[in-house]
Amino acid sequence: MNIIRKQNIIIPNLETKNFLADTFYPEEGEELPLVIFVHGYKGYKDWGAWNLMAEKFAKAGFFFVKFNFSHNGTTIAEPHTFADLEAFGNNNYSKELSDLGVVIDHFSQHEKVDDHKIILIGHSRGGGISIIKTYEDERINGLITLASVDSLDRFPKNEAFEQWKREGIYYVVNGRTKQEMPHYYQFYEDYEKDIHRFDVERATEMAKAHFLIIHGTHDESVSVKNAEHLHLLHPNSELYLIEDADHTFGAKEPWGKSILPDYLNAAVEKCIEFINEKIARE
Repeated sequence: MNIIRKQNIIIPNLETKNFLADTFYPEEGEELPLVIFVHGYKGYKDWGAWNLMAEKFAKAGFFFVKFNFSHNGTTIAEPHTFADLEAFGNNNYSKELSDLGVVIDHFSQHEKVDDHKIILIGHSRGGGISIIKTYEDERINGLITLASVDSLDRFPKNEAFEQWKREGIYYVVNGRTKQEMPHYYQFYEDYEKDIHRFDVERATEMAKAHFLIIHGTHDESVSVKNAEHLHLLHPNSELYLIEDADHTFGAKEPWGKSILPDYLNAAVEKCIEFINEKIARE
């Protein structure tokens, strides 16, 4: 099977700024289901084994898209590094939802895409964003979360919050790059002014799409209880736990192997099975 790969496509968003996206899809066939991968906090489209994941989805017969949020800290010129920490500090949930909407609009019009079969796959915080977007956008008929949070209220608490409010900024050290990554207080202000929109629990209950929840039982960053909670909120969802898998399903940055880690491969195979059963063959 010949796979068409188009990487670092510039996507304009007048509400935020330009960002990059990649597409992977089989050359043969028409009207393919559109699968959009939404990265999480301190993530980006080229992290770890995401390219191998994209290849596997394309070989399964899907039009697969992954992209960088406009304010995730990467740039058009340097998509593999956090070269713009000022942008990172000015990121917020409104911007991420705007970027995701632009991605859906852009690629749903592609000649190879069946715009009646749109699936979001959100990892970690990207899962929360994907849940909200699925509730808001009736075009989305498939939702898959990978190690997703069950709330976007993930801010400093108590005295740490008061200090953030006073100083207007707090930093988180990136364990891999050792960069001190800033978070400006505007992040919380954006959340607070639209707090009902950012209610992941409510969006989970109200979302109409076919819903698959995947989580590792040894997730060190987002407890598996988040997945169980999402499943309780949306009883028609399918909960798929991968025994011993961590937050990134065995992947890391950089990923030097030519095959997916076993846990991530299991997750992707479950995704493909779910999409084929619930959406692609309808």
